Amino acid sequence: MEIKEVMQNVNDFFEEHVAPPHKITAVEAGEEEGWNLTLEVIEEKEYMKKYAKDEMLGIYEVAVNKDKEVTSFKRLDIRYRSKIQN
Repeated sequence: MEIKEVMQNVNDFFEEHVAPPHKITAVEAGEEEGWNLTLEVIEEKEYMKKYAKDEMLGIYEVAVNKDKEVTSFKRLDIRYRSKIQN
């Protein structure tokens, strides 16, 4: 149940402060009872639709503390959604 709570808190945080998450791709228990997550966010969806371009996905790394609160996040990469990952 704890992983679900962490994932929900991260989803809620990104919905409110960054952009709606597309997909959480990794969840790992971190040091000192915290969590590390990787997630994809669709960037500038309306702009991309307007110009008939492929959606851009931002790949984010997120740190969550033992109280399940987001303590930091950073965008690691941005890519076209259709681009094949290595």
